[in-house]
Amino acid sequence: MKTIAMILAGGEGTRLTVLSEARAKPAVPFAGKFRIIDFPLSNCVNSGIYTVGVLTQYRPHSLNEHIGIGKPWDLDRSRGGVRLLQPYQRRRGQQWYAGTADAIYQNMDYIWEHRADTVLILSGDHIYKMNYMPMIEYHWAVGADLTIAVMPVPIEEAHRFGIMQTDDEQRIIQFYEKPKERDKGNLASMGIYVFNAHTLERRLSEGGPENPRIDFGKDVIPAMIAEGDRVFAYRYEGYWVDVGTVDSYWATNLDLLKPEPALDLYTDKWPIHTKSEERPAAKFGPQSKVVSSMISNGCVIRGLVVNSVLSPGVYVSPGAVVKDSVVMNDTWIGPGARLEKVVVDKQVMIGAGAVVGTGDESVPNEQMPDKLYTGISVIGKGAYIPDGAQIGRNVLINSNRDEKDFPADGIVADGKTI
Repeated sequence: MKTIAMILAGGEGTRLTVLSEARAKPAVPFAGKFRIIDFPLSNCVNSGIYTVGVLTQYRPHSLNEHIGIGKPWDLDRSRGGVRLLQPYQRRRGQQWYAGTADAIYQNMDYIWEHRADTVLILSGDHIYKMNYMPMIEYHWAVGADLTIAVMPVPIEEAHRFGIMQTDDEQRIIQFYEKPKERDKGNLASMGIYVFNAHTLERRLSEGGPENPRIDFGKDVIPAMIAEGDRVFAYRYEGYWVDVGTVDSYWATNLDLLKPEPALDLYTDKWPIHTKSEERPAAKFGPQSKVVSSMISNGCVIRGLVVNSVLSPGVYVSPGAVVKDSVVMNDTWIGPGARLEKVVVDKQVMIGAGAVVGTGDESVPNEQMPDKLYTGISVIGKGAYIPDGAQIGRNVLINSNRDEKDFPADGIVADGKTI
C-alpha cells in the first residue's frame, strides 16, 4: 500500500492575533528554534512517509522559505519528497481554496501522480509526536473508508473541536463540528484523517452548489456518516496540543521548561527536524542569570531571564528582566527593561526602562476580548517600545509600531491596542 501525506498549512490563524498577521500559522516560531510545521513534517519522516504535499495559501512566503526543498527533513528526493501546493487559476475556473476539503480536491492530480492507495491528511498547526503507521494499519485492518484520530479534551474546550460519538466497535455514529452544547461529549477530532484514496475523491466530487464539499468537519465527515460509509475513530493517548490561541501558544512553550515536560525535545528517539540558522553559541555576560529557560543559539544574555523561551539572536541588556515570556528572533531588550507574561514577535526593540506586562490580568483586550483575556500581552514584529513605557496586561501592540504611535506619557493601560 502506498501512503501519501497532505499537510493543510494555509490557515490564517486569526486567534493568534498579530503573530500570524504576516505569516501562515504553521510558520510561527515555537520552542525557540523550531516552527510549528516542523512537527507534522518530522512525524511523517519518522513514520517512514516520504511523499508529502504541503498545501499553502495565506501569507505563504515565510513557510515556503522555511521548507524550501525539504533537505532538513530528508525530503529533498527525486521520487516523492516534499512539494508546496499553492492554489492557482485554471481554465475551468478553480481558484482560492475554499476550505480544507476543497484544498485537497484541487490537488487530487498530485495524489494520483504518486499512485497513492492511502491519503494521510494532517493539520500543519499542532504540536505533537506521533507514529502514523499504527493508525494506518488500524485503518486497513477494520476496513474503514475513513479513520479519524481522536482524544478526549476538557469539556469546556469541546466547542473548539469536532466532537464525535462512537459505538462499541469505535465506529463513529455522530459528528458535531464545534458544538456549542456541552452534552455532545468531549471526544475530539485531532485533525488527522486516513482516507482510502478512491473514497476520498468520490466523496469530494459529490458536492454541488446546494451542498458543497468544502470543509471536512462541516461537510464531508457528516455526509459520509449519514450515507453509511465505514468511518472509525482511532484513539490516541500521547501528547497533542492545538496551539491556535495566544494562551495555548504561550502555555505550550512554557510547559517545555518543566523538569519533566510531556513533550521531550531532548531525545534522539523521535527527533524534530528544522531548518537551522548558522549562528554562534549563546553567550552569557558577567551580570547574567538564567533560571528554568530555553536560550537559543546567537542569544546574548547580560540580564535576568526566568521561565522564558528565547529564539535565536535575542539580546538581553544589563539590568533587564525577562520573566514568563516567549521572545522571538533578533529582539533587543534594553537596559533595565522588564517583560512579564509577554509574547514578543521578531525584530522588536524594547526601550531602556520600559515595563511590559504590568497591571490587572482580569481586564480583557477591548478589541479582542475573546483572544486576549488571561493577562498575556502581545507585541507584533518590528515594533519599537519607547524608553520608559508602561505597558499593561492583555495589551496588543501591532507590527511596526514606533514611538509616535504611543501616548506622550508612554502609558498603555490594561486591555488597550496600539
